[in-house]
Amino acid sequence: MRKYLTILLCLLVASATQAQIRITGQVTDAVTGEALPFVGIFVKNTSVGTSTDENGAYNIRLSAAPDSLTASFVGYLSQTLPVKKGVAVQVIDFKLGTNAQKLQEVVIRPGENPAWPVMRRVMDNKNANDKRKLTAYQYEAYTKMQFDVDNVGQQKGKGVLGKAITSLVDSQMYLAGEDGRKVLPFFISESLSDFYYMRDPKRSKENIKATKVTGIGLQDGTLVSQVIGSSYQDYNFYQNWVSVLQKNFVSPIADGWKGYYHYELEDSTFVGEDWCYELSFKQKRPQDLAFNGRMWITADSYALRKIDVTVSKSANINFVESIALQQELLPVGESAWMPSKTDVRIKIVGLTPKRPGILAKVHTSYKDVTVNQPQQSDFFDKPVELMAGAGKQTDTFWEERRHDTLSVADQQVYATINAIRETPKVQRFTNMAMVLGTGYKSLGSVSWGPWPYTYANNNVEGHRFQVGGKTNINFSDKLELRGYAAYGTEDRETKYSVGGRYILSRKRWSEVGLKYQEDLQQVGLMSEKLEASPFFMGFSRFGELRRPIMVREMSLYLQRDLLRGVTERVGLRTRHFDPQYDFAYYAEGVGQPEKVASSFTATELSFMTRFANNEVFVENDNERISLGSGSWPVMNLKYTLGLNNTLGATVNYQRVDLGVEQEFVMGRLGNALYRLEAGKIFSPVPYPLLEVHTGNETPFYYEATYNLMDYFEFASDTYASLHYEQYFEGLLFNRLPLIKKLKWRVLASGNILYGSLSQSNLDLMPEVTPSGAPQETFKALGNTPYVEVGYGIENIFKVLRVDAFHRLTYLDEGARKFGLKASVQFKL
Repeated sequence: MRKYLTILLCLLVASATQAQIRITGQVTDAVTGEALPFVGIFVKNTSVGTSTDENGAYNIRLSAAPDSLTASFVGYLSQTLPVKKGVAVQVIDFKLGTNAQKLQEVVIRPGENPAWPVMRRVMDNKNANDKRKLTAYQYEAYTKMQFDVDNVGQQKGKGVLGKAITSLVDSQMYLAGEDGRKVLPFFISESLSDFYYMRDPKRSKENIKATKVTGIGLQDGTLVSQVIGSSYQDYNFYQNWVSVLQKNFVSPIADGWKGYYHYELEDSTFVGEDWCYELSFKQKRPQDLAFNGRMWITADSYALRKIDVTVSKSANINFVESIALQQELLPVGESAWMPSKTDVRIKIVGLTPKRPGILAKVHTSYKDVTVNQPQQSDFFDKPVELMAGAGKQTDTFWEERRHDTLSVADQQVYATINAIRETPKVQRFTNMAMVLGTGYKSLGSVSWGPWPYTYANNNVEGHRFQVGGKTNINFSDKLELRGYAAYGTEDRETKYSVGGRYILSRKRWSEVGLKYQEDLQQVGLMSEKLEASPFFMGFSRFGELRRPIMVREMSLYLQRDLLRGVTERVGLRTRHFDPQYDFAYYAEGVGQPEKVASSFTATELSFMTRFANNEVFVENDNERISLGSGSWPVMNLKYTLGLNNTLGATVNYQRVDLGVEQEFVMGRLGNALYRLEAGKIFSPVPYPLLEVHTGNETPFYYEATYNLMDYFEFASDTYASLHYEQYFEGLLFNRLPLIKKLKWRVLASGNILYGSLSQSNLDLMPEVTPSGAPQETFKALGNTPYVEVGYGIENIFKVLRVDAFHRLTYLDEGARKFGLKASVQFKL
């Protein structure tokens, strides 16, 4: 959800309708005075209603005054209070009495917390009650999601975002939020899907059979439709870690429950037809990612029947002021318990308390559960699938198939968003946000960009201007054409690229592509690992270009998903290298030193296998986006064969590269990420074809580079490397009284590189080029590895990360021994 919440922050518009009667109030416990969240407030015998927020407050607008309002909450006696006639604004507070009965007898050890015997029985029955014990299960899920912008309309907009909102939206178009503040609804969605799970091997799949997305700034709702389904609202508290907003919180019924929580046995009561123990729990340490709340445990099977949790502000989650999550569970086959409904409320704040924020509400319900009827393994090849026609269901379909009736407030939100998003100001603001976010500007069937490459200035090209674009799904849902043209005012050379790709199949993703390109590149910055970093590559074209080389390339590839998580790619590429600096090599080897060449051609046939178990993809027009593979490692193996005398090739060689990358949770220590890479070139080649280790001479941090290494400092024909990052979240700084208010987070990183260069590769370079100039040299790693370590602080002003690096080896004169790098990131 992180990517899409960040995008939705920029897509602000709203609307409202005026109501005649407004009622506010608070619901509390009649005995303790404690505020009660998630209490239902409704008009009897109607679908009109709302619920209290995490502070027990509610706000409801009605077109006419009813006779009364009713408050209802599980474990408490319902209360009905009269509504005054003819009073436009009134306050009605509810004080609910408990529906508790006498607690049944439990055995408590001397001096023991009465909640602990119940928790031990929960642990004893945990595996029996966990839905993951089932061989398979499936159900129909209905998900409704809504986003509102809050903290607007109270006063004249401040800051860039506030001024943008007040300039776009009429002040009479705000709605009243549940706490009485004005809000602007800008997104609402519904989805109906079938979810399938299989235990051995572990697989899951969601078929989205109906979706309805209405939001400001959505050019096409297909991408959003794939990330609002039930698979992203699957909160299983039987797991030790529960992921909320990509943060892993320790569950109150985790195996190590005593180490994270304080428990109290509060009462016993009925939840539905189940007699339950009511337990409250609070996190022991503010710096832990843990919950506070209550849970109800059945007295017969010690299963989790219901749970209400909140996340405190000390959890150190960017932009998030509060999280409240409520879930109810019911038994299914083999006594396992599964959710029957889940409600989540998240308040996302701006950079400062006065800046606009977002209120996110997600409701998910489940029905028609079937257990232990597994599907075939290949059924799960595509984990998320948007069925044909899912976004074109009629209103009649939704009225019949919704799990609950759409409220009047929801209908108003749909109507107002549809009306507002077509206004010219909103469209201009939306288009600007899309260009900044994607790098492309859509004009009908063509998208122009990407803008980071539009302009550069360097010593070779002078002022470089580039214009490019690609076709989009409005042109074809199978064929994509792309290209660019660039011109330098100093070298007066035109560079260009043209290419295309064709999607053969979306079910088991297959595509074929080709490209022809002539452009100026730099030795040391031609790695395929940098293709996903347009900002780094765009910035590297400024200033002095070292070892510039004109490359004429023609390539062809075929890619196919053989199985879920297994991708094969076969490619054929020929590149002619024409260095724009003094360069030479022995074309026939050292044995014939008279045959010296200054340019060369390489034709490569490559085979790549990528394995990512349980990786989930979603589709965005003609692209597909990986949402990761959880904690599973991602492995790449590539074999490259250089074909001599083929398509003009003048070199032949073989090369093998292997990579493994994984991110995983380390409990209180936070999250860790590592990347292992190794490779070998088996024949001597001109040094631009060696593994030129990517340095970073920019002031910005980029994880695919060595941050204190120059652009062309080391090259190898055999190498192995480790990149490691440890994110401590708030573990260290949250213990410091003053620093913890800043919500900074500490991280550490390290790069270790082993490499070697054979004598045959060194001998391939003459000392003097044909022009008589000395050959530019570079370094080869010896027995000592290149090592750099870093430590940094992220979450500065919530968006800035600063790293300090120390280079520990190869400290020759001129080497950068220490450096600072900065980066901007939107991270929760």
